[in-house]
Amino acid sequence: MRPFRYERADEVSAAVTTLVRDPEAAYLAGGTNLVDLMRLEVTTPELLIDVRRLTSDRIEDLPDGGLRIGAAVPNSDLAADSRVRRRYPVLSQALLSGASGQLRNLATTGGNLLQRTRCPYFQDITTACNKRTPGAGCSAMEGYQRDMAILGASPTCVATHPSDMAVALAALDAVVTVAGPASERRIRLTELHRLPEANPERDTVLARGELITGVELPPPHSALRSRYRKVRDRASYAFALVSVAAALEVTDGAVRDARIALGGVAHKPWRATTAEAILRGAPATRESFLDAAAAELSAARPLPGNAFKVPLARNTMVATLLELLEEAR
Repeated sequence: MRPFRYERADEVSAAVTTLVRDPEAAYLAGGTNLVDLMRLEVTTPELLIDVRRLTSDRIEDLPDGGLRIGAAVPNSDLAADSRVRRRYPVLSQALLSGASGQLRNLATTGGNLLQRTRCPYFQDITTACNKRTPGAGCSAMEGYQRDMAILGASPTCVATHPSDMAVALAALDAVVTVAGPASERRIRLTELHRLPEANPERDTVLARGELITGVELPPPHSALRSRYRKVRDRASYAFALVSVAAALEVTDGAVRDARIALGGVAHKPWRATTAEAILRGAPATRESFLDAAAAELSAARPLPGNAFKVPLARNTMVATLLELLEEAR
């Protein structure tokens, strides 16, 4: 690892100012992704600004019945919180399906959202990667494709976002609070991450210096049941080939509300808005679930090496919705 300087900021404003002024600086929270990338020399910041003590490590009730999660809340604490397990089981399940217990103890809420892809070409500095070096090319287009995207990709990048937590938060309509050089702002989780398009080096819509300070969850609907399902190559410590975060409300045999997000299939957590629109008001049946999943995946553009993800995503969506339907009976 290359030498670097380390600073611990005393205030959010000071950390933001330092990052804006120094193009070679980076924020450090849990470090579970950043430190790995530094060891691989994928990223080589000259200054790390420790922000873990700047943001809240508490989970707080909001007046409307929702929750506010501080950016410094460890993933393990968030997964174990009784309010999260009771009101938002999809979030707790997603967190517990990610990484290992040791990493969850260190990883933070804000850091989890900002982790970078685990694409092998992004992590290997001897290969061409537009995300790492804009204009270099994308080695995955002619190389290893099993883990790559089937939705929202571009010729410049077919990498996938690795977070399980972000997929659940996308389904829950979470909002991210951000402090920046100009002012604070709120960003819907579904709008935080970018599709690659012509600028795959930009993972999010955050401006230079902006710092995630927390995540807010809306109040849960008592009849809306949720679940997270992850399909991977092994039972633990593996990233999703396909994952589904789903919430379903059924009344008198019809779908009253459905919220679905997919992981492992795109450059960002993929909110399945097409499937949701088809399901609302439709009969709560396997046939309806299949139709909705097929419509959502009609936009899929798989590569030769990951075409299996299309039926896998369809079947995983249907299986998850059927489980929720059975719970509702």
